[in-house]
Amino acid sequence: MEIVKIPASEYKDRIAKAAKKIQEWGLDVLIVNSTESDFANVRYFSGFWPLFERAGVAISATGEAALMVGIESKIFAADFGHLDKIFVLLEYRESADPKAPESTIETYRDVLHALGVTGEKLRIGVASWLDTTLVMMDGLKAAYPEAEIVRADQIMVDLRKIKSENELACIRKGFSIVEYATAEVIKALRPGVTECQMVGVAQRAIYEQGAEYEGLPMYIFSEKSTSHAISRSRPDRVIGHNDIVQLNLSARVDGYSPSVGIPVCMGKLTPERRDSIEFGLEAHRWTERQLAAGVMASQVAKDFYQMYIETGHKENYVYGPCHGTGMIEVEAPWMETTSDYPLEKNMTFQIDTFVSTPAFGLRWEKGVVITETGCQAMCNPIGQIYELGF
Repeated sequence: MEIVKIPASEYKDRIAKAAKKIQEWGLDVLIVNSTESDFANVRYFSGFWPLFERAGVAISATGEAALMVGIESKIFAADFGHLDKIFVLLEYRESADPKAPESTIETYRDVLHALGVTGEKLRIGVASWLDTTLVMMDGLKAAYPEAEIVRADQIMVDLRKIKSENELACIRKGFSIVEYATAEVIKALRPGVTECQMVGVAQRAIYEQGAEYEGLPMYIFSEKSTSHAISRSRPDRVIGHNDIVQLNLSARVDGYSPSVGIPVCMGKLTPERRDSIEFGLEAHRWTERQLAAGVMASQVAKDFYQMYIETGHKENYVYGPCHGTGMIEVEAPWMETTSDYPLEKNMTFQIDTFVSTPAFGLRWEKGVVITETGCQAMCNPIGQIYELGF
């Protein structure tokens, strides 16, 4: 089985690029924090994905870096990660809130001193603001009461938005696994199975093909549940004859988490349902035609919303048309009517086309990479309308 992964040298390059950004921002140090579920910023620099506990990475303006973990994770982090400097801080412990009285506990001051960062009136950038807990922030302020703490999320957006060839290879490998899993689920679908049974089919398939994990909680919803823009499959929801079933399957490859979304009918589509599914597919294809380097993201989003209005589908609109993708299946930047940035070569997006109706919802979704003249799909074309004939 082919193993696709990010080489160790690329982690060093990322830290060096971050150091340049830190200097440009006039910061002494940058801290990023992550959880098990939203692991991307820490893993981006270290290769480490925490379990139960939290994790953080500190990077100095000179390009020194350290990994911060909870009480149980030091050996785990040394085995999985790419950073030699590893510190155990109480701020990164698990939610059960152990005090670890016998353990050797370090502080933010220990971390920064090891990076050569000294002084009291520091400018500290925090680039995972939404993933930084109150405990982490209080610990940082207690260690450096005279510091200026700056929200620096944009540094991570700038670093992560343009994908390297190694990153694109991981994403494409993930898509190939998802395509296999989607075919396996469609073969197994029949009235009388449950949503979670079909999730099990998808999980078996992605692990058989080399995925490290699901890229997102597998979306296999039927009928009423398809109206949820986000949700979870249920072990007690039985898929019935003529149900609409929404598949959104994903596979994670060395941290990268692409997904493919298609609707499936467990019978024959009514004209009304077919109209909604075909509209969603045309909106999806319309979006793909708009994307190219230099195009303003806000204009794509404005025109997308206007298309819903002009075609009489305003009430079917929930969001759109694209969101960034990479280590997290939904990552910055979103493509919204307020998105004031141009598309750039090697940015990656999920074209995520959701259509809501009073009775059901549907999503056509795939990933693309921006090119100078358009965009390139990172998976095989989607668009077949499945009527399974039960």
